[in-house]
Amino acid sequence: PISIFNIPSAKEIAIEFHSLSKTFNMTGWRIGFAIGNEDIIRGLGSIKSNVDSGIFNAIQIAGIRALQPDMEKYVEETRKIIENRKKNLTKALEEIGFKVYSSNATFYIWVKNPEGFSSKEISTLLLNKAGIVVTPGNGFGEFGEGYFRISVTANDERIKEAIERIKNTKIL
Repeated sequence: PISIFNIPSAKEIAIEFHSLSKTFNMTGWRIGFAIGNEDIIRGLGSIKSNVDSGIFNAIQIAGIRALQPDMEKYVEETRKIIENRKKNLTKALEEIGFKVYSSNATFYIWVKNPEGFSSKEISTLLLNKAGIVVTPGNGFGEFGEGYFRISVTANDERIKEAIERIKNTKIL
């Protein structure tokens, strides 16, 4: 990702927040960090110490471990696995007839709803007829309507099975 700190003088006025949720499979752990202007960070620390009692120690230790230099290999291997899954799922969905939108920023792909389906309708159909959970795009606001989102966090075999189930619905 591009950092705000690529902009000259940004460190005087900006802070950047980072989460360990997706990169290190710590979703729900609520662990991350902020970097930037020392005074702003100090102020955030003051607010945080008055709002709650902090993160459970074991989670903090796991977060520290995740940020060690030797974890870069894990991150790169995981990135390659995710990219391969996205490529394979995108290709398979396009072969079925779906229009797919992918990004390097995340482990999700966005899929255009088939003609005549709302986001809720296609998501419900895939759940009821294929046993597949996708996220309706309208859950992300008005511009998400007309799309649904699929995660590629399942293993390759489950993704292949999901593709077969989608094919068997004969939606397209």
